[in-house]
Amino acid sequence: MDGGTSRPASPVVRPCIFPSTTLLGSHAAERAYFHDAYSVVLRRPEASVADLFFAVFGHRPAWMKYMMIARNKAASLYGIGAPSVAEILHPEIKPSYRVGEKIGAWPIFGLTDTELVAGRDNRHLDFRLSILKATDGPATQLVVSTVCFVHNRYGALYLSIIVPFHKWGVQRLMSNAVRAGRL
Repeated sequence: MDGGTSRPASPVVRPCIFPSTTLLGSHAAERAYFHDAYSVVLRRPEASVADLFFAVFGHRPAWMKYMMIARNKAASLYGIGAPSVAEILHPEIKPSYRVGEKIGAWPIFGLTDTELVAGRDNRHLDFRLSILKATDGPATQLVVSTVCFVHNRYGALYLSIIVPFHKWGVQRLMSNAVRAGRL
């Protein structure tokens, strides 16, 4: 017994079905070489999608930032475009965003009140990251989904190396954001 006070269960980041309502299109996951999606109940449903992007991806631990820098240096040897060191270490946070601008290190491809789609197109692969506020009954969920389209064997090889880190990293960043009260 806890004396009448109980702690609410900690929200859990869960793998989920790729959202059919995404700006990426309902068939994006079917066409993609790789896709995933993770969800968590939002405690801050009033937050903008840009705020939610930075709540998750704007708080990477230093070791993760330096791993991304090393990955980007290696990827650039194979013609894969990558963000600059400054964009990783010190992302610019602006009061508002538009399609075509960058958020963090990635160009914005789609933006509504409920979804932000960012990513990068490269010679070997294209990827998109969606930050979606989805209503599920009385709760609003954050769904972070990724799709990758490969253009050649280098893109497939790159993904075979990166995907395990991606899956672990996205879930960890989302969990950290929940624990810190940013979501």
